[in-house]
Amino acid sequence: MNRASVLVVEDNDLERQITADTLREEGFVVETAEMGKQAMEQLALARFDVVLTDLMMPGMSGGELLAKVRGGYPASQVIVLTAHGTIDNAVEAMKNGAFHYLTKPTDRETLVMTVAKAAELASLQQENQLLKRRLEGKLEIEGIIGQDAAVLDVIRLIRKVAPSNSTVLVQGESGTGKEVVARAIHRLSPRAARPFVAINCSAIPDNLIENELFGHERGAFTGATERKIGLFESADKSTLFLDEIADLGPGLQAKLLRVLQEREIRRVGGNESFRVDVRLVAATNRNLASEVEQGNFREDLYYRVNVVTILLPPLRERRGDIPLLAHHALAKFGHLADGRVKEIGREAMAVLLDYSWPGNVRQLESAIERAILLCEGDTITPRDLPNEVLSRKTPGKGNGKRNSDKFEIPAEGINFEKFERDLILQAMERADWVIAKAAKMLGMSYRTLQYRLDKFGLKRGGGDEQSES
Repeated sequence: MNRASVLVVEDNDLERQITADTLREEGFVVETAEMGKQAMEQLALARFDVVLTDLMMPGMSGGELLAKVRGGYPASQVIVLTAHGTIDNAVEAMKNGAFHYLTKPTDRETLVMTVAKAAELASLQQENQLLKRRLEGKLEIEGIIGQDAAVLDVIRLIRKVAPSNSTVLVQGESGTGKEVVARAIHRLSPRAARPFVAINCSAIPDNLIENELFGHERGAFTGATERKIGLFESADKSTLFLDEIADLGPGLQAKLLRVLQEREIRRVGGNESFRVDVRLVAATNRNLASEVEQGNFREDLYYRVNVVTILLPPLRERRGDIPLLAHHALAKFGHLADGRVKEIGREAMAVLLDYSWPGNVRQLESAIERAILLCEGDTITPRDLPNEVLSRKTPGKGNGKRNSDKFEIPAEGINFEKFERDLILQAMERADWVIAKAAKMLGMSYRTLQYRLDKFGLKRGGGDEQSES
């Protein structure tokens, strides 16, 4: 049954009622208006797929209504109704954007068929508008969550390169989402209908990875009892993702270079080469240019791989996205507690924001997954978080206990001026703004602390003078 919405605009009560009843009987959702002004009021309150309007009406004419609908509600299709004597006006309305015109009296079949076609076009245009908004949206690439400027640059770059066949290099620390980016490029490309193929080059020994990539012929080596198709063949007319490409040995780098140059492969033990149509996306957590300088990666292969580079920022450089990512992970893993855990408490969120996240987004998701499993109520609290997050320690560095005698500089570095100011402010607050007490806490003289207070413009309450006793 058709559920498209139709607004019937007709000043003749009988004709308006008959038209509305006919369309309702065919399953359309119908509203009516006597004049153009009433129609515009209804359009302001609800969306209509089709506006069916009489051309000759008192007040606002059908032509004027057409112009307003086309200007304000372009996804709504307008059909004009006209008498035989005003067909020229109906043709003019078509030129001004009407979907079609019908002459009175209109037979039932023609009316229903025309409205249905107009509704179908309206639906397609609305879908196109929705797709366009999604493509232009900031958070609309699946799996890529963030509002930070660097993340938005990544999203824009993905959209630009995805429709092409160009090789893409994705660089970023472990856990930043390199494979998510690769999958997004594939999903937005003309190759999306074919399966995405991925391999982690660091997870397979050198003596096996060639066989994985290129396949082998029967009898190529002991145990090769039948032909095997490699990943390059499997990814024909699709996308192949080589994760941690910097871990490939020199021999495989040379073979990969040949594939990118010639677009041909040869199975292990084979004598013939054959062409493949593969879009390559490579990734590494190393600086590939530095690997070239150190002689660990072929320079010619680097330039073949590095056609377009996408740099993924570490999570510590986009802390503003931590709440978004944390709540996304909460929704993702909420089923582990049967939906019982509803939110992340304020104190727990403060801890998440204060941690440097050396494992990036992957580590954050793991922390939220763990918290959901351990949470006893409906709100995640600090005690549900991993110890390394609570202690602000990087795993493997120290025993997780605080050491008041040693300050560890975080991986992202610090702003020393801000650090000094915050430390002085904390000491003054603890000393109730008594300079002598705060100076003793900080291990400096009264005069030195006074100088620094003046330097940073620190005063109690933002304006009161400090006590000198």
